[in-house]
Amino acid sequence: MKPTLQAGLESTVSFEVSRDRTIDFMGEAARVYATPMLVRDIEVACRELLLQHLDAGEDSVGTRVAIDHIGASLLGMPVTLTVRIASVEGRAVAFEIEGRDSVEPIVRGQHARFVVDVAKTAQRLAAKAQKAQQAGA
Repeated sequence: MKPTLQAGLESTVSFEVSRDRTIDFMGEAARVYATPMLVRDIEVACRELLLQHLDAGEDSVGTRVAIDHIGASLLGMPVTLTVRIASVEGRAVAFEIEGRDSVEPIVRGQHARFVVDVAKTAQRLAAKAQKAQQAGA
Protein backbone atom coordinates (compact mmCIF):
# COMPACT_ATOMS: atom_id res chain seq x y z
CA MET A 1 0.00 0.00 0.00
CA LYS A 2 1.18 3.46 -0.79
CA PRO A 3 1.46 6.13 1.92
CA THR A 4 -1.23 8.09 0.06
CA LEU A 5 -3.88 5.62 1.29
CA GLN A 6 -5.51 7.63 4.08
CA ALA A 7 -8.85 8.45 5.60
CA GLY A 8 -10.61 11.32 3.87
CA LEU A 9 -9.91 10.28 0.28
CA GLU A 10 -13.07 10.29 -1.78
CA SER A 11 -14.29 9.56 -5.25
CA THR A 12 -17.51 10.24 -7.11
CA VAL A 13 -18.83 8.13 -9.96
CA SER A 14 -21.81 8.92 -12.13
CA PHE A 15 -23.78 6.77 -14.53
CA GLU A 16 -27.25 6.19 -15.89
CA VAL A 17 -29.49 3.44 -14.54
CA SER A 18 -29.28 1.02 -17.44
CA ARG A 19 -31.72 -1.82 -18.07
CA ASP A 20 -29.26 -4.42 -16.76
CA ARG A 21 -29.14 -2.57 -13.42
CA THR A 22 -32.92 -2.78 -12.88
CA ILE A 23 -35.42 -5.21 -11.41
CA ASP A 24 -37.86 -6.87 -13.80
CA PHE A 25 -40.30 -8.68 -11.53
CA MET A 26 -42.81 -5.82 -11.18
CA GLY A 27 -43.22 -5.08 -14.88
CA GLU A 28 -41.83 -2.49 -17.25
CA ALA A 29 -43.42 0.51 -15.52
CA ALA A 30 -41.62 -0.37 -12.27
CA ARG A 31 -38.11 -0.95 -13.56
CA VAL A 32 -35.94 0.59 -10.84
CA TYR A 33 -32.31 0.29 -9.77
CA ALA A 34 -31.92 -3.12 -8.15
CA THR A 35 -30.32 -3.29 -4.72
CA PRO A 36 -27.86 -6.08 -5.72
CA MET A 37 -26.65 -3.94 -8.62
CA LEU A 38 -26.33 -0.93 -6.32
CA VAL A 39 -24.14 -3.01 -4.01
CA ARG A 40 -22.04 -4.10 -6.99
CA ASP A 41 -21.61 -0.49 -8.13
CA ILE A 42 -20.59 0.55 -4.60
CA GLU A 43 -17.99 -2.23 -4.44
CA VAL A 44 -16.59 -1.29 -7.85
CA ALA A 45 -16.37 2.42 -6.92
CA CYS A 46 -14.56 1.64 -3.65
CA ARG A 47 -12.17 -0.81 -5.31
CA GLU A 48 -11.33 1.68 -8.06
CA LEU A 49 -10.52 4.35 -5.47
CA LEU A 50 -8.30 1.92 -3.58
CA LEU A 51 -6.45 0.75 -6.68
CA GLN A 52 -5.03 4.26 -7.11
CA HIS A 53 -3.27 3.87 -3.74
CA LEU A 54 -2.13 0.23 -3.89
CA ASP A 55 1.18 -1.20 -4.98
CA ALA A 56 1.66 -3.53 -7.93
CA GLY A 57 0.45 -7.01 -7.04
CA GLU A 58 -2.12 -5.72 -4.55
CA ASP A 59 -5.89 -5.57 -4.88
CA SER A 60 -8.80 -5.64 -2.47
CA VAL A 61 -11.75 -7.80 -1.57
CA GLY A 62 -15.03 -6.77 -0.03
CA THR A 63 -15.68 -7.94 3.52
CA ARG A 64 -18.82 -6.06 4.62
CA VAL A 65 -21.68 -4.07 3.12
CA ALA A 66 -24.30 -2.25 5.19
CA ILE A 67 -26.57 0.07 3.23
CA ASP A 68 -29.96 1.68 3.42
CA HIS A 69 -31.44 1.77 -0.09
CA ILE A 70 -33.77 4.70 0.59
CA GLY A 71 -34.90 5.86 -2.85
CA ALA A 72 -36.02 4.18 -6.06
CA SER A 73 -34.16 5.35 -9.17
CA LEU A 74 -36.00 4.80 -12.43
CA LEU A 75 -34.58 3.27 -15.59
CA GLY A 76 -32.62 5.98 -17.40
CA MET A 77 -32.09 8.25 -14.38
CA PRO A 78 -28.61 9.60 -13.64
CA VAL A 79 -27.07 8.35 -10.39
CA THR A 80 -24.06 9.69 -8.49
CA LEU A 81 -22.26 7.61 -5.86
CA THR A 82 -19.73 9.19 -3.52
CA VAL A 83 -17.40 6.86 -1.63
CA ARG A 84 -15.16 8.20 1.12
CA ILE A 85 -12.46 6.37 3.06
CA ALA A 86 -13.49 6.62 6.71
CA SER A 87 -10.55 4.69 8.17
CA VAL A 88 -7.48 2.64 7.32
CA GLU A 89 -6.41 0.11 9.94
CA GLY A 90 -3.58 -2.00 8.63
CA ARG A 91 -4.98 -3.62 5.50
CA ALA A 92 -8.62 -3.04 6.49
CA VAL A 93 -10.25 -0.05 4.81
CA ALA A 94 -13.69 1.27 5.78
CA PHE A 95 -15.80 3.47 3.51
CA GLU A 96 -18.79 5.76 3.98
CA ILE A 97 -21.19 5.72 1.05
CA GLU A 98 -23.73 8.26 -0.20
CA GLY A 99 -25.68 8.24 -3.42
CA ARG A 100 -28.43 10.16 -5.14
CA ASP A 101 -30.30 10.34 -8.37
CA SER A 102 -31.48 13.55 -10.02
CA VAL A 103 -34.41 13.85 -7.59
CA GLU A 104 -33.39 12.54 -4.16
CA PRO A 105 -30.88 10.63 -2.03
CA ILE A 106 -31.04 6.91 -2.79
CA VAL A 107 -28.44 5.24 -0.56
CA ARG A 108 -26.30 5.73 2.51
CA GLY A 109 -24.14 3.22 4.27
CA GLN A 110 -20.77 1.63 4.85
CA HIS A 111 -18.54 -0.79 3.00
CA ALA A 112 -15.36 -2.51 4.17
CA ARG A 113 -12.57 -3.89 2.01
CA PHE A 114 -9.35 -5.73 2.80
CA VAL A 115 -6.13 -5.20 0.84
CA VAL A 116 -4.67 -8.48 -0.39
CA ASP A 117 -1.56 -9.71 -2.16
CA VAL A 118 -2.95 -11.15 -5.41
CA ALA A 119 -0.38 -13.96 -5.75
CA LYS A 120 -0.75 -15.11 -2.13
CA THR A 121 -4.53 -15.01 -2.45
CA ALA A 122 -4.37 -17.14 -5.60
CA GLN A 123 -2.21 -19.70 -3.76
CA ARG A 124 -4.61 -19.80 -0.81
CA LEU A 125 -7.60 -20.28 -3.10
CA ALA A 126 -5.86 -23.03 -5.08
CA ALA A 127 -5.17 -24.87 -1.82
CA LYS A 128 -8.82 -24.51 -0.82
CA ALA A 129 -9.97 -25.77 -4.23
CA GLN A 130 -7.77 -28.83 -3.80
CA LYS A 131 -9.27 -29.49 -0.34
CA ALA A 132 -12.77 -29.09 -1.75
CA GLN A 133 -12.01 -31.53 -4.54
CA GLN A 134 -10.68 -34.06 -2.04
CA ALA A 135 -13.81 -33.62 0.06
CA GLY A 136 -15.94 -34.23 -3.02
CA ALA A 137 -17.47 -30.76 -3.07
